[in-house]
Amino acid sequence: MNRILIVDDDRTFLLVLRRYLEQRGYAVLAASSASAALELFESETIDLVVSDLVMPEIDGFEFCRRLRSLQSGQLIPFIFLSCCSELDDRIAAHSIGADDYIIKPFEPRELLAKIEAQLDRSRRIRAEIARLLQHRANWRDPEAAADTAVASQRPAGNNGTADVPFKALSLTPAEERVFWEAIQGFTNKQIADRLFVSPRTVQTHLSNILNKLDLQNRAQLVRFAYEQGYQPPSRV
Repeated sequence: MNRILIVDDDRTFLLVLRRYLEQRGYAVLAASSASAALELFESETIDLVVSDLVMPEIDGFEFCRRLRSLQSGQLIPFIFLSCCSELDDRIAAHSIGADDYIIKPFEPRELLAKIEAQLDRSRRIRAEIARLLQHRANWRDPEAAADTAVASQRPAGNNGTADVPFKALSLTPAEERVFWEAIQGFTNKQIADRLFVSPRTVQTHLSNILNKLDLQNRAQLVRFAYEQGYQPPSRV
């Protein structure tokens, strides 16, 4: 079930829209302010955001900027609902990362259609990224690692991993991807968002990695990685 976060300081509108979407099979989380929405986003899995533009303290523009600044918020579909119909407002919304903009009052069926379109687009993007990751993992044949052992001890650049002979560590391709994310300090939720898996899957892979390397925790994993020369690429 897709989880939608609705952000609006009009509590009556929030309640009506929540009921409408829940009746159509969505799990809905509601927040009456951008700050409350950001807290929810940190603790909950969100598939799409619908937000008002004009709100006290933190407006919709700033909320969208902050969401897009998070690793876990960069690919989340974001739809603005606003009474502001000026062209400049719509252009500004898209320029900071919004995926769509609907002017109030609106027909609920239009919003539903746009939500479904954005979720479908998100699914296709995630599926393609997962396919590319799997293709990359399959392409990196561990049997060939011995031929390039010296070169493979260096980071590969900006592609997020280094061509290290993981056969020596006995890690699966999925565990390898979690390894590189974990040694960069990302949380389970952040890793899950970046690799498009569940936090539980990340924890399973991380536990397997620690067991295979005879380590007790993340701190030891990071120390092991640096001592053995498994250097993650610099963050940008």
